Amino acid sequence: MSTYRFKTPVSEEDIRKLRVGDVIYVSGTLVTARDEAHKRVLEYYEEGRKLPVDFEGIALYHCGPIVKKVNDEWIAVAAGPTTSTRMDLFEAEFIEKFRVRIIIGKGGMGERTTEACKKYGAVYCAFVGGAAVLAANAIKRIKGVEWLDLGMPEALWIFEVENFGPLIVTIDSHGSNLHREVMSRVEANRDTIYKKLRLKG
Repeated sequence: MSTYRFKTPVSEEDIRKLRVGDVIYVSGTLVTARDEAHKRVLEYYEEGRKLPVDFEGIALYHCGPIVKKVNDEWIAVAAGPTTSTRMDLFEAEFIEKFRVRIIIGKGGMGERTTEACKKYGAVYCAFVGGAAVLAANAIKRIKGVEWLDLGMPEALWIFEVENFGPLIVTIDSHGSNLHREVMSRVEANRDTIYKKLRLKG
């Protein structure tokens, strides 16, 4: 296990160095996007419409932050991760079309996302759930927000972050998926336990 510190935009070459279990910290631009934002971004792309954010090389965060406005400035109050399976429907295409390099969330993602990470050079990283204030503390400035019509949690929030993390690489660009591996071990152990207890699976 190694520790890396990246500043966006992150290159494919740097991402290819990472392996499952590595820890990273991110500085620079981090953009939040949940399922509604993913859907709209892909719709804009298909329609040939200009996107408000250049996603190439950035960190994409599955997050519905809590923010407040003080005078004319947005302040992040809490920014914990959203369960990433909600975005699994869109993520492979998102990686392919926009070359996002670092995806952050919780709970892991599936085979299509794993294959896209391998093919195009991206990683999925887990940020611990329940640490929303820790995440907010790493947000130095909210640079902007797009698509507030989707609602505060679903909008694209553009954060300037410093040492955002620790983030654990759980899907790397070499085809490894820690979530899949853990589930395989659970399945194997379950079958062994069932046999010992003479229970049916």
